[in-house]
Amino acid sequence: MTEKVPDAPAAKKAAAPPAERIDGQLLRIAFILVLGTFMATVDATIVSVAMDTLAGDFGASVTEIQWVSTAYLLAVVAAVPASGWLADRFGGRRTWLAAVGVFLLGSLLCALAWSATSLIVFRVIQGLGGGLLPATGQALLARVAGPGRTGRVISVVAVVPLLSPVLGPLVGGSLLAVASWPWLFLVNLPIGVVAVLLARRYVPDVPPSTRRTPFDLRGAALLSPGLAVLVFGLTEVSHHRTLPAAIGVSAGLAMLAAFTAHGLRTSRAPLIDPRLFARPPFGAAALALLVLGASVFGTMFLLPLYFQTGRGLSPWEAGLLLAPQGLGAAAGSVLVNRTIDKVAPRTLVVTGIALIVAGTVPFTQLGHEPPDAVIAAALAVRGVGMAMIGAPVMNIVYSRIEPEHLPRASGALNLLNTVGGSVGTAALAVVLQDRLTARGPDISWAFADTFWWVLGLCLLAAAGATRLPRTHVRNP
Repeated sequence: MTEKVPDAPAAKKAAAPPAERIDGQLLRIAFILVLGTFMATVDATIVSVAMDTLAGDFGASVTEIQWVSTAYLLAVVAAVPASGWLADRFGGRRTWLAAVGVFLLGSLLCALAWSATSLIVFRVIQGLGGGLLPATGQALLARVAGPGRTGRVISVVAVVPLLSPVLGPLVGGSLLAVASWPWLFLVNLPIGVVAVLLARRYVPDVPPSTRRTPFDLRGAALLSPGLAVLVFGLTEVSHHRTLPAAIGVSAGLAMLAAFTAHGLRTSRAPLIDPRLFARPPFGAAALALLVLGASVFGTMFLLPLYFQTGRGLSPWEAGLLLAPQGLGAAAGSVLVNRTIDKVAPRTLVVTGIALIVAGTVPFTQLGHEPPDAVIAAALAVRGVGMAMIGAPVMNIVYSRIEPEHLPRASGALNLLNTVGGSVGTAALAVVLQDRLTARGPDISWAFADTFWWVLGLCLLAAAGATRLPRTHVRNP
């Protein structure tokens, strides 16, 4: 009897496993690209501990100096939507290198700032570069890794945005303890230069898209300014400036509605395709990332403020107490890396949301002054849970989309995460201000009341997660 010879497809499948291995070359590329994400996300929070110092040096009011943070955030939100078109037009690596260059230029100018106004302007330049880095870096990494390795490699690099809100205040506090405030920005220069040199040598040059679609100028004029104006309006609500808040929120929502109508009607490729969010599982994945951003950055806004105003801790002490969340996120990324190709995405995400809920419950009882050990344990549990959401959600999208569509999909996902963080933080600031007014001297209970809203966001994310795939679908 003759032995049966396997057909060609079967032979290819048998040979596939070795190609799925994450080798040293891919890890090196991931490390290089994640340096850009690290710089951009840490800079969103690194100046939070320097507001008093900056206000004193520049003779600025607290309201004016807060724009040092707000301007960077608005620039990031404005830049993200264009990341997909830029990568399609000029290529992923070239766009990423250009973004690092803009970010480093902004960092240098910030360090040389001579007034609060000049610092705010230079933070906008820095934010425009920083807004492009996470999206272009993730799309480039997913393109190099291929569908079969995307989940595991993304589970490693996705921990950086979760660590950055914790590391920002720690790094900022450490630098201010030994150096002057310009070093908050100068520290980016050696990191960025190393990243550029390594990227030019080791990161492959992914060619631009063969389809040269024109830039969606009308969409860009509606989407990016609309998001920035909406975030500005919500920020003004927390400052009790009624007229600017009403104008900002109304104008922002109107511009976003106009962009949606434009995106549905245009015959050209829109900056962000609204139809993308109606395609399963992209819509559910988008909702999960949106709420995750609100939960992560919202909590990182509330807790340092509580530690310093409610418990009288220094910025350094507050940063140390937040560190367990970063450790939990790191541990969670290891767990996800080992299970992401074996466990259904919905199981991982729902479990992660459940852990975030469990880790958030103790903060709804801040009025009872829970001990530091309880807070640290709750933050560690939250960290593990957050790591179990981001990577599986991104893997769902990146592994099921054509390579040429990766830049725009990555831009959409990062936009939602960024908008979730900025809008969520602004909204929670409004809630906190209302509760502080209602509670009077009971500061701890005002923060506790606000954390019930964080729990509500988690339940909203859980509703979206139930629409994710029930079973693990192996990558092609």
